[in-house]
Amino acid sequence: MKHRIVVLGAGYAGAYVAGTLARRLCSADSAITVVNAEPEFVQRLRLHQLAAGQEIEAPQLADVFAGTGIELRLDRVTAVDPERRVVAVTGSGGCGEVGYDTLVYALGSHGDDRAVPGVAEHAFDVAARPSALRLRERLDSLSKRGDSGSVLVVGDGLTGIETATEIAESRPRLSVTLVARGELGALLSSGARGHLRQACDRLDITVLERTSVETVEATRVLCADGTALASDATVWTAGFAVDPIAAAGGLEVTENGRIIVDRTMRSLSHPNVYAVGDSAYAIGDNGLPLPMSCASAGYTGMQATAAIVGRLTGRKIANTKLEYPGNHISLGRRDGILQMVDDEAQAKPKYMGGRKAARIKAGILKLSLWTTSHPTFGLPKHKHHLAAVPSASVEKAAAQPPESVII
Repeated sequence: MKHRIVVLGAGYAGAYVAGTLARRLCSADSAITVVNAEPEFVQRLRLHQLAAGQEIEAPQLADVFAGTGIELRLDRVTAVDPERRVVAVTGSGGCGEVGYDTLVYALGSHGDDRAVPGVAEHAFDVAARPSALRLRERLDSLSKRGDSGSVLVVGDGLTGIETATEIAESRPRLSVTLVARGELGALLSSGARGHLRQACDRLDITVLERTSVETVEATRVLCADGTALASDATVWTAGFAVDPIAAAGGLEVTENGRIIVDRTMRSLSHPNVYAVGDSAYAIGDNGLPLPMSCASAGYTGMQATAAIVGRLTGRKIANTKLEYPGNHISLGRRDGILQMVDDEAQAKPKYMGGRKAARIKAGILKLSLWTTSHPTFGLPKHKHHLAAVPSASVEKAAAQPPESVII
């Protein structure tokens, strides 16, 4: 019987892991299935551009995985049962279950709309393609009005900054306000913060610093100091969250539901489950938790793939890098900031800004799309056979050091 590998989610991390495993494992004794709710690959890093009115590529996953031997199931994951080793799904074909021997959990994250009243009912976000398209429709309707509509972007993280600048540049008739809980660009170097402020001034973005939003209503937001800010479209970018599926299934998770993994991305509580991307709570090489980011998706995906191939084929497991090199921020299409960080995740004094930074960011996005759309390109052509191992060894292996385990 073939060893069943099921990958939940086909974002940057999930698509990479599935494609790499298909290239490195022999299909005669392993079967790979990808479960994803949407038929397209979503360039999440560019959803703020989509919302602003630009066209971005969305390759069909059926085309991405064509010829790889990977089975694609367009279903939504509703539950995970690690004791029975099944995943509950629902889709156009109704409800069902998908059994697995090795599970790769890559369901990612979504906008956190739970902390502040009214966010779920009245705010937009750019954390998923459908929600980004809804925001785009709203901005289209505002742009057609005779007067200038107001857009309020809440959250001064990278997503908030990129969303505010993209909308302001693409739709100059709209009035854009960026609400920051603390100092704008607090995690950047002083030079990069200055560059960011100049970009906001150039794009006529109003910045409200040290402002906390307590309630979101249909046409305004209420702040902690009693201020009411009018808004025709409120965009919520103040944090991200993961679905409670892993926690509900009994996997060991953090308080916010991310799966706790070892150095090889294997669940501490269930050794036949791996987590990658935003779903994983992984400790980087600097001893700090990896942040939710595309960079983390790449590093955790590479480590999980190396571990799965090593354990299933009886080979030594290599430790890949687990680091966070820095932030790449787009400020519209012709400006950007590249801010590298040190081993303590603190901004280095030097940064790169302007058109060159924007071109580098665009190149990174283009490369990310290409590598995802060609999941088996450039990998070893030799496919390894799986080692024959009694199923009882899984529990025994869980107690051994990850680098020496062969299951």
